[in-house]
Amino acid sequence: MPTHLAEADKPPAGAGSEPPGPLHTLPQEQNGADHQGHREDWIRVGFVALVIAVVWWGFVPGYRGVDFVALAGILIGGFPIFKEALADLVKGRMTMELSMTIALVAASAIREFITALLITVFVLIAEIVEGMTVGRGRGAIRQLLDLLPATAEIRYGGQVAPRTLADLRTGDVVLVRPGARIPVDGLVAGGHSFVDQAAITGESMPVEKIPGSRVFAGTINQSGVLEVQTEKIGHETAFGRIIELVERAEHSRAPIEKIADRLAGYLVYFALACAAFTFVVTRDARSTISVILVCGACGVAAGTPLAILGAIGRAAQKGVIIKGGRYLEGLSNADVVVLDKTGTLTLGVPQVVGVHAAGNVDPRHVVAVAASADRFSEHPVAKAIAAKAQEWSVPAGEPRDFQYFPGKGIVCYVDGVRTVIGTHAFLAAEQISVPGGSTSAPRSSQVLVAAGGKYLGSLEVLDAVRDEAAAAMTELKAMGCRTVLLTGDHREIGEAIGKQLAVDEVHSKLLPEHKVEWVRDLRLTGKYVVMLGDGINDAPALLEADTGVAMGSGTEVARESADVVLLGNDLLRFTQVLKIARRCRNIIYANFAGTLIVDGVGVLLAACGMLNPVLAALIHVTSELLFIGNSARLLPSLARGQD
Repeated sequence: MPTHLAEADKPPAGAGSEPPGPLHTLPQEQNGADHQGHREDWIRVGFVALVIAVVWWGFVPGYRGVDFVALAGILIGGFPIFKEALADLVKGRMTMELSMTIALVAASAIREFITALLITVFVLIAEIVEGMTVGRGRGAIRQLLDLLPATAEIRYGGQVAPRTLADLRTGDVVLVRPGARIPVDGLVAGGHSFVDQAAITGESMPVEKIPGSRVFAGTINQSGVLEVQTEKIGHETAFGRIIELVERAEHSRAPIEKIADRLAGYLVYFALACAAFTFVVTRDARSTISVILVCGACGVAAGTPLAILGAIGRAAQKGVIIKGGRYLEGLSNADVVVLDKTGTLTLGVPQVVGVHAAGNVDPRHVVAVAASADRFSEHPVAKAIAAKAQEWSVPAGEPRDFQYFPGKGIVCYVDGVRTVIGTHAFLAAEQISVPGGSTSAPRSSQVLVAAGGKYLGSLEVLDAVRDEAAAAMTELKAMGCRTVLLTGDHREIGEAIGKQLAVDEVHSKLLPEHKVEWVRDLRLTGKYVVMLGDGINDAPALLEADTGVAMGSGTEVARESADVVLLGNDLLRFTQVLKIARRCRNIIYANFAGTLIVDGVGVLLAACGMLNPVLAALIHVTSELLFIGNSARLLPSLARGQD
């Protein structure tokens, strides 16, 4: 059935200093066009219903057995069907509109005018419901666009004046009041506040913003007033790029959509062949028309893209951008999930997770000495120690005669005392006795601390596993996915992480080309491989995988190489999207099976004379709406932003 749904507007590319047009106006215009189309269809339905009443009660007599009022009702009411059928015929495509046209012409030819008019009403109503249902599929885009304000307040010459987004220019200073959404990407030029930017970055907690901090369009200013110097506007913003990706994904056809189109075409041929056979055997025109009418694949043809559109929009609501329907289909087929370690399963930032003091030494003193010695170091471990000192409110002094030995440790003076921090071997080389063995876990690093020739204790530093990683691995196993960890880290660290998270396979000390080889080998075994990573070194493997998924906090290279991008770093979002993809696939397959059953049984009953044309058309329309409604099960929760 035609749905009157136009192609989504393509985002204009901004050039030079001229900003792209306002994002929020485009779908509103499309929405208005959709409502106008629905009004015209309802008027057409009302007209045909009036014609049915006139014909039924015989208010206008026919001429020589031909009811011209009925013919006018059929021609005017069925105009959208006939128009689409003609276009399909010119293109050499066999569609349901063409078979429906044949049925209406045949019914009119044998003077079954009431039957033809009733069929027209059924089809028009089904078309309206289908159009309204499929139109809801754009709800994700409209809901995202609602996050962007239509106007902004600009500070110019000491005055504040409202401006539309189309009037903004790079360099303008925008005033954002508490509770308002930020309209542009830019840098905070003045003020202090906290901003909820979960819609863009996926961060669950509001982020503090001070002068120099970066802010994003579509995020919410929670407390103080901010002055933001505009850097990017419209489609150039991070918000705009998200919308562009989702809009582009709507028009990226999945392989299963092509299967649905072929199935629809085959069913039309099947209906016409069965109708011809029925007429040859029975010579019953009514049964022949019923065969054509009862057989339909509109539920498959319209329901398949609707389900995919709903799933992509729902994923966007959850902060996951799927760049096309074929990648959504790929996620539904995932057999093996390959994971990077650093930045994917772990936070990618060293943290002090344990302080082990020697004898009667105060653990706070161990942290204070280590933080003082590392104060001028840019090493990630030094930053972790400084963060621990800040967490414990331990003051750090300034070291003198600072000496750094790469891969070994530091020698300096803290409060006039010679201080040594570093590895066990480094302290041993400095003639400092360390009692006992290492107290750190296999996957952690141990920083030993000594002062005045005396061992004070050690700090256990590791790249902490994400809080949700274990739950995500459990869900992947529940879905039947095999998990494989590929890391460039040492074997002991990789195996410890793998054991903690119950990963099925762990392969360590891998260069980027080795990760690519592992992914390729997995694919050669016939498995569908989904790769999840975040770094530059993951980009080749992301491209090699059947579907690549990038963490939102990862590198730009990784995000560009990936087919799916998480807005943020919550691994549970990835598992949720796998569930959405599988649910979408199951809905589509259910529609396929249901259509084949309904058509097969319906054709048999119609050929045997057990269905009249009106009942056949009613079955056709009812089954179509049933399958479209099945696909639409993804959409109601999409509108609410919930599961």
